[in-house]
Amino acid sequence: MSLMDRLQARIHASGPMRLSDYMTDCLLHPDFGYYTTRDPLGAAGDFITAPEISQMFGELIGLCLAQVWMDQGRPDRFTLAELGPGRGTLMADLLRATRAVPGFHAAADLVLVEASPTLRQAQARALSDAAPRWIGEVTELPTDQPLYLVANEFFDALPIRQFLRDGDGWRERLVGLQDGALIFGLGPQADQPALAGRLPDTSEGDLVEHCEAAAPITAEIAARIAARGGAALIVDYGDWVSLGDTLQALKGHQTADPLATPGEADLTAHVDFEVLATAARAAGAAHSRLTPQGVFLERLGITPRAQALARGLTGPALDQLVAAHRRLTHPEEMGNLFKVLGLFPADCNAPPGLER
Repeated sequence: MSLMDRLQARIHASGPMRLSDYMTDCLLHPDFGYYTTRDPLGAAGDFITAPEISQMFGELIGLCLAQVWMDQGRPDRFTLAELGPGRGTLMADLLRATRAVPGFHAAADLVLVEASPTLRQAQARALSDAAPRWIGEVTELPTDQPLYLVANEFFDALPIRQFLRDGDGWRERLVGLQDGALIFGLGPQADQPALAGRLPDTSEGDLVEHCEAAAPITAEIAARIAARGGAALIVDYGDWVSLGDTLQALKGHQTADPLATPGEADLTAHVDFEVLATAARAAGAAHSRLTPQGVFLERLGITPRAQALARGLTGPALDQLVAAHRRLTHPEEMGNLFKVLGLFPADCNAPPGLER
């Protein structure tokens, strides 16, 4: 029985399902889930992330966090964590770039938050010299020491619900069946307390997305940073406020119908960064201004780093480096679409590259 068969049987038995439930099954079903059954990254996969584009991304993230660690008095024990570490490429580059920072590696306890057994194996290979520890949930992060954390393209993969504005209420977008195929439909009009704040900034027929997991996850991170110190760098695509249908399926590096092949395509949605910032403040931490990825990386020195790497390169290798720099920073590529939000203690400065 395929995942499609299971979803059809569920809808036959219980009626249309929430989009968040559909996404959870598609991405994390233990037998058929997209992330639990494959390595989705790279040319042979379905998409590529910034760490896979160039080592410069992870290097600069690492040096940024190491500078925060030094600015906060070089605590002699801290948690160095990554949410959804992919193949471990970002963390490997981060650790290589910070190897020369006195005391940083000796003080770090490396923790990876990863649900996929397949990706855990890839991370173990990439970080074989670093002795990482794996956990499945953010709630399992240590609470007794500072937390320095990076989350690159993590929040965009969290399941969302979608709602259509109908008068002073909302109709939820659901996944149903028609003639044996999965289709989108709308539930009845109802109040949605979680969306009360969206009534003033939306109009009749507007579609709003809501990620129920985003605020609690951010609050867990922010509470640890507020209590013990540290910082978090959240890098993802989205904007300050979400509006409209941003659900996207990727298969073979091409956009696809999100309902056509459940479990065989990556499903993501834009991040509503205001939700993360609000949750961080409520947990006692401060947050930076939302900053385009290109601006953040330029402030950290990606152009001088690219120039240093370019020395001695010619031909295709040089072309690849130039293309990587452009892809990460140019406004028409990842530079503006991806944003960076920093979390830090209320009495500290924002991490390098960011502003309060």
